[in-house]
Amino acid sequence: MKTQKFQNKEEWMAARTGKITGTRLKDIIVLRGTTPKKGYYELIAERIALPPDGENVMDRGLRLEEEAMKLLAEKIGKEIDTSLVLCESEENPSIAYSPDGLIGKTEGCEIKCLNSASHIEALLTNKIPSEYYFQSLQPFIVNPALKKLYFCFYDPRIPAHEFFCFEVNRKDIEEDVEKYKAEQLRVLKEVDEIVLRLTGF
Repeated sequence: MKTQKFQNKEEWMAARTGKITGTRLKDIIVLRGTTPKKGYYELIAERIALPPDGENVMDRGLRLEEEAMKLLAEKIGKEIDTSLVLCESEENPSIAYSPDGLIGKTEGCEIKCLNSASHIEALLTNKIPSEYYFQSLQPFIVNPALKKLYFCFYDPRIPAHEFFCFEVNRKDIEEDVEKYKAEQLRVLKEVDEIVLRLTGF
């Protein structure tokens, strides 16, 4: 065993970067299945991404979204409407979503400026991470005219792969769109009944 000694916590923290430590082991070892855990992607990110600069995550996301939108517009050669809007379903206005961008009446886009580990996960698995799957469905649930959604990822801290996107087409997810639209309508009906019972209106 080799032991290193450090003069301060900053040096000690830097030496731990990109390594599997006892604290991190639980985020690496897969006990069920074969899908890598988030710690796996964090290890990769720590080795290849530029380090975070301490900027607030929400502020960073908003700032980078505009840059990513320009990259998408260049990629697809189309104008993107980035007006601040809320889209509501005609079946029930309580089923809604806020698009990052609309492209005519049949296309839209969602921009994700995530931490580098999540960005790398999407890149290496070549799919939208499961925690964002419903965000790729809701636009189709709300807007029956929507045919395509560009689901984009942008992280300039990974220069070689800073921007990429997936094209989500209605025809490929139609079954889930109908399933989860029905589930939202069911839940909202139940909520309305409970509110009526508790308030009388």
